[in-house]
Amino acid sequence: MKIGIISLGCCKNLVDTENLIGMLQQSNQEITYNLNEAEAIIVNTCGFIDPAKEEGINTILEMAEYKGKKCKKLIVMGCLSERYYDQLVEELPEVDCFITLKQYNQLGPILTEVLGEKIANDYGKCPQVLTGKPWMAYLKIADGCDNRCSYCAIPLIRGGYRSFDIEVLVEQAKELAKRGVKELNLIAQDTTRYGLDNYGERRLLELLKRCNEIEGLHWIRVLYMYPDEIDYELIEGMAKLEKVLPYFDIPVQHGSNRMLSIMNRRGTSESIIDLVNKIRETYPLPALRTTMIVGFPTETLEDVDMNLEFMKTIKWDRLGGFTYSKEEDTPSYEMVDDVTQEEKERRYELMMKLQEEIVEAKNQELIGKTLEVLVEKQDGLTGFYRGRSVFSAPDGIDGEVIFKSETPIEFGTFVPVTINRIKAHDFYGNCMK
Repeated sequence: MKIGIISLGCCKNLVDTENLIGMLQQSNQEITYNLNEAEAIIVNTCGFIDPAKEEGINTILEMAEYKGKKCKKLIVMGCLSERYYDQLVEELPEVDCFITLKQYNQLGPILTEVLGEKIANDYGKCPQVLTGKPWMAYLKIADGCDNRCSYCAIPLIRGGYRSFDIEVLVEQAKELAKRGVKELNLIAQDTTRYGLDNYGERRLLELLKRCNEIEGLHWIRVLYMYPDEIDYELIEGMAKLEKVLPYFDIPVQHGSNRMLSIMNRRGTSESIIDLVNKIRETYPLPALRTTMIVGFPTETLEDVDMNLEFMKTIKWDRLGGFTYSKEEDTPSYEMVDDVTQEEKERRYELMMKLQEEIVEAKNQELIGKTLEVLVEKQDGLTGFYRGRSVFSAPDGIDGEVIFKSETPIEFGTFVPVTINRIKAHDFYGNCMK
């Protein structure tokens, strides 16, 4: 059967999709990217925030238009199915089957019944099929979350934190390296908690050491690190592993201790500043990325000022900003949303304007420096190559390195680029190969 697959949401959801494709291919099903040819369509959804939910519903309705042509079956899985199963079944009769996250261990039998094709029940056991660039892969090391931030629905959707077996992860990493993966990105809702639930202690550093020994891997990047779980042992241990990038993705959410407490975040702005200072003492050129929320219930102008001062002290290399929106079934949903949308937008603009000024000043320090760059594409008109340095995760929002080279360069290789100009988050330079 020809099956079309749509994957929405975060990179953690993408790994679920890649595991699904692996299972289907092992069962002799054909994956097609031409939806007009698809005899069945599977949509893997996100249900985290309102825009993601809207995207999911719109995509489902769009895919429903293919039914009655070649497509006979429409299947929806993922976070939206988990969170709104009963409501979706009632309101979207166009969908033949909704599959919740809890049903993934029975994905084979469910798909066998719906599709009328024999699908082996080995989800997660087949090789992960990479849907992006062949030299980059995500390795999901855990699922679920125990942090219970007051604004976040992930624990309600994905359940409690569950670390995956370290031996299985190492074997998966080895298999990916054998298939040509050079950049391995470790992901989870909270990577720093890895191992605490099933081994009784944090074992992220051990996992990194094991991956660092794998032949073929060149870069190892860790995403989604909870600030109060990053200790000095982890920082210093990572610095000794030559393949592990000094890229610290640390969502802190706010710089006011009062707001952190209301958000049910552990730690303080002072402890975060100490952590960043330790990282910068350990690494000559670390990349520090965060996310922050403005307009959370009861946020005052004093909290806003504290947040801006916190940003000036830290000087993040990359910062993603969000305006608060109510999420049903979370503790903050019951709070009075007392900051108007107009004021949220004003505070957001203040934050992002400051971040732009910080990044512009910080980036000037990189002019004249040589960065290792993973080459990923070339402009057809200009001939300029584009790639990523330590400062850019593979999600498209960290910017690129754009550079000239006198000799041809193969995509997926690493080259030294000397930076001579910077525009926003994009670096420009010349290849020194």
